[in-house]
Amino acid sequence: MPDTRTTRPLDDDNGDGSDSMLPTKRAKTSVSDTSLQTYLSLGLPMDQALAKSYTHFSPLPPCNGDDEDGFVLGVDEAGRGPVLGPMVYATCFCRESYYSELSSLGFADSKQLTEAQRDELFAKLQATKIQAHAGWSIRCISPQDISHCMLRRTKYSLNALAHDATIQLIQDVLERGVPITKVFVDTVGPPESYQRKLQELFPKISIVVAKKADSLYPIVSAASICAKVTRDAHLSHWVFTERWLQDTISKEYGSGYPGDPNTIKWLRSSIDPVFGYPGIIRFSWSTCTKLLDERAVKVGWADDEDAPKGNKSKFFTRSNGVDSRQRSKFFSRNRSIQLASSL
Repeated sequence: MPDTRTTRPLDDDNGDGSDSMLPTKRAKTSVSDTSLQTYLSLGLPMDQALAKSYTHFSPLPPCNGDDEDGFVLGVDEAGRGPVLGPMVYATCFCRESYYSELSSLGFADSKQLTEAQRDELFAKLQATKIQAHAGWSIRCISPQDISHCMLRRTKYSLNALAHDATIQLIQDVLERGVPITKVFVDTVGPPESYQRKLQELFPKISIVVAKKADSLYPIVSAASICAKVTRDAHLSHWVFTERWLQDTISKEYGSGYPGDPNTIKWLRSSIDPVFGYPGIIRFSWSTCTKLLDERAVKVGWADDEDAPKGNKSKFFTRSNGVDSRQRSKFFSRNRSIQLASSL
């Protein structure tokens, strides 16, 4: 299978890290029924440090321009609220004529299924019989990209990140020649405005954005499972970008949600007073920043101490408010320069 992964940083931001609610059934980080080699055989980079975000596509079902059977596509995510690990957006798409059969396989909201059930359903999507009619894709957003984008000066909200990841995934499917006719999306923010936004971008596609879409539409449930299994597998097989920590730091970090006692215990025991946390952490989450304030060494920056109080324009003007800087002689002396058109 050709490697269809692409990697690029994402401008991302979650906001204030306030999404601390646990899912209905808490996520587990052990992937017992599916080996590392299985994920590698699918082209998923579980043996590599996840420093950058990436996109991955399954093999595509055969289709051509004369194919009158349109495709239905669902979008969902996993890992929006946790303080650590990636956030994964996923699509699942299949021929409309095959949708009833796909729905009969038992796809449901991934949070309502056991880990074994999710693994089994994800494995079914890899079957040759199903791949003749269906495919899936993911956008895996690394915690380091999340931290980088959320802590930059120009803020990028978590909702904007979700919208952009969804738009990118839909566009990528279309660019690969899959004739999508219907799209179902689990909403992020108000469903009405989100649906209008997507409909304007994809006017030829019928789009439905709804709350709890992963419980209403099996194609969204299938996308939810792809997202959830991918995130859990990354956490279970996590490779630290800080290689020296690989065999010295515990991976008993629970679900990653701020309300999980195991996650809080790991955060408290794994903090370094000088260097803070490894790159698995989303540093912009309030849970993380509070613990760093409490337990890490205080750092004072010379620039902060020397900075003038009040109006920052003091950096650029004289004390009397008049800019008396002189223009460099380089720009004022006669350098015998002529217009090319006059030569």
